[in-house]
This record gives sequence, C-alpha cells and structure tokens, in this order.
Amino acid sequence: MAKTSTTTQGLRAAIERSGYYPALVAEAVEAAVGGEPVRSYLVHQETTFDQNEVRRHVTVLVLTDNRFIVSHTDEQAADDTSPSPYATTSTESVKIGRISSIVVSRVVADPEKYKPGTLPREIVLTIGWGAVSRIDLEPAACGDPNCEADHGYTGSSTADDLSLRVSEAGDGPETVRQALAFAQALSEATADSAR
Repeated sequence: MAKTSTTTQGLRAAIERSGYYPALVAEAVEAAVGGEPVRSYLVHQETTFDQNEVRRHVTVLVLTDNRFIVSHTDEQAADDTSPSPYATTSTESVKIGRISSIVVSRVVADPEKYKPGTLPREIVLTIGWGAVSRIDLEPAACGDPNCEADHGYTGSSTADDLSLRVSEAGDGPETVRQALAFAQALSEATADSAR
C-alpha cells in the first residue's frame, strides 16, 4: 500500500486520538519516516501505575517500503533534574531485512466455538531484530539422580526487542484489528525482503 494522503492522515489521526502529546509524537514519527511511503502503522497508548503515580506511554509502529520504525514516548514526573514534568521520545529505524522474528500470540474465548475471522480477545505482538536478546540459563543435569558432577549450564537465547499487548477490553476492537493488520503487513514485508 503506497503512501497516500489517506494513509498519512490516518496515522496522524491515530496519534491525535491517543491524546498523548500528539504534536510531540507526530513530529518524532514524521522525522523518522521522512519522505518514505507508509505501508501500515499502529498507535498504542497505555497507562501504567507506578506506586502513587499514573504514567502514560505511547508506542507508534510504522512500516515503510524499506524500514520498520518504532517510536516510544514516556512522561516523567518532576525530579532532581527537572522541576516540572517532562517527556522523552525515542525513535528507532530498522531495515526490514534485519527483522528476525515476528510472533503473534492470540487469545480467543470459547475456542471450541471459534469461527475463522472472529476477533481475538487480545494479542501480543513480539518483534525481534537482534538489538535486545534475553538469555535464560539453568544448571545442566544428567539422568543420574546420584550424580554430583558439574555439568555446566544449559539455556536459551531469545530475541525480545519489542513486545506489545493489545486487548479488546482495554484498547477496543479497532486497535486489535489494526494490530493484526500491522502484524500481517510486517510479516509480508519480511517475506518479500527474504526473496
């Protein structure tokens, strides 16, 4: 899907609907996208509770013909470095060919009654491109219950650059649909880049 005024307006409107510093978020995203056509996007705003404070966070994912762009904006309370509340915004641009994994976990109610096309209750979208990896280690063992030898460690390494949970109850059905559409567009783009 090539960039059209409708796509651009849709991305801008989604950022504004999030209600989370839309001018700041839009400027950061638009600077990262540059003049590239936007193929797909997802805007996800979430609120978290940190002790006695409410914190908001917005993540914007954008797919262009060549790149996957991630933007995060967080608000911070006043602290020793700033007498007033402030926000931090970061963007990361990843070449499509660098994306190594896309995991879409779907949660559906009453799976025995599931009909194709039914919207999941929630999804978790996990995307890996090698910037962040998690290593889980545990002591290795052999089959002998009386063995006291040191067998070293065993474990696994997992790409875990971005994990985003979207639910129908918390975010609404349209955001779940948009997350699924974005995941499909990203999967198709990575398949195309592998050819």
